[in-house]
Amino acid sequence: MAQSEIRQYDVHAASSTVFGRVLCGARNHHLVVDGPEQNGCPGEEITPAELFLAGVACCGVELIQVLAKSADIPLKSVKVKIRGMQDRSHPVRPDVSLFNSVKLQFKFAGINQQQAGQLIDSFKGR
Repeated sequence: MAQSEIRQYDVHAASSTVFGRVLCGARNHHLVVDGPEQNGCPGEEITPAELFLAGVACCGVELIQVLAKSADIPLKSVKVKIRGMQDRSHPVRPDVSLFNSVKLQFKFAGINQQQAGQLIDSFKGR
C-alpha cells in the first residue's frame, strides 16, 4: 500500500482558570503552556515560543535520524540546540510577531565529520 503524501495534524488549545495559562493536547497527550511574564502571564510552564522552537528541534532530530538511516550512516545519537531571538524594537514585519533569528546547533555521536556534513547538507535541502 502506497504511503500518502498528505499528512494532517490536529491539536487543540483552551484557556484555563488561570490568566495566560493554556491547556493543550494532541491525540491523547496533554500539556500546559503559559504565556510569558512580559505579557502578564504566569511564565511558569513552557511558553508558546519555546514550544514552537522545541517542535523545530524535534523535527531536526527525527529528520536527521531518517536521513542517516536512508543513507546507511551509522548515527548513534543526535542532539539539537535551538535559539530563537525576537527583538520587538526591530520587528521583521510590523503586522506579526516573528523571530529575528533562529539558530540550530547539531551534535552527533558515532559518525565522522564527513558524514555529519552530509547529514547537515541533506537536512538543509529538505
